Amino acid sequence: MRRTVVNNIVSLDGFYADQSGNPTVLNMDETFDAYNLERLRSAGTVLLGRTSFEGFGAYWPAIADADEDPNNRALSSDNREISRLYNRVAKMVVSDSLEVPADHPWVATTTVIRREDAGEWLEQEKQHGSGDILIFGSRVMWNGLLAQGLVDELHLTVSPAALTEGQPLFLEPANLTLLDVRPFPGSSNALLRYRPASV
Repeated sequence: MRRTVVNNIVSLDGFYADQSGNPTVLNMDETFDAYNLERLRSAGTVLLGRTSFEGFGAYWPAIADADEDPNNRALSSDNREISRLYNRVAKMVVSDSLEVPADHPWVATTTVIRREDAGEWLEQEKQHGSGDILIFGSRVMWNGLLAQGLVDELHLTVSPAALTEGQPLFLEPANLTLLDVRPFPGSSNALLRYRPASV
């Protein structure tokens, strides 16, 4: 059976982004990029909410073939590979209103599913194919799936920042079992890997 894996960054005090919804206030360093690449290499499907899809779809497609700039970490070899993987991996977007434009670079690899159908789709998808069903960002969507018992693991990169206010990662209480703690050499980030206690 395939795993559904949530991969997010979070502040020390549990926030996903600042009050304006900006997650880049957290420490998205080279180790963050490398772990995202590790997860994408293991993915057979990327599952996203509409906001994350639109943000990622506006940013990632062109990175692979952008002009060389050794002073721009966004164009590192890791990020270029992330771009190439995103461009070809199957993407499922949960939205009741999104229509992917015909000229969108990901139109051929993207399917849109209604919110009310997402849980049933995920239950069925976990029985077929290979690779993780990977969720980046998409906090509102995956919190709903977590409440339905459809998330198998949460991989949380903890950033060394306390925001004191902002958008919380969790939208309702959750009981988790710690599977692993992984420091990143040269970084103040650390990875906490959890399984929902009910799984």
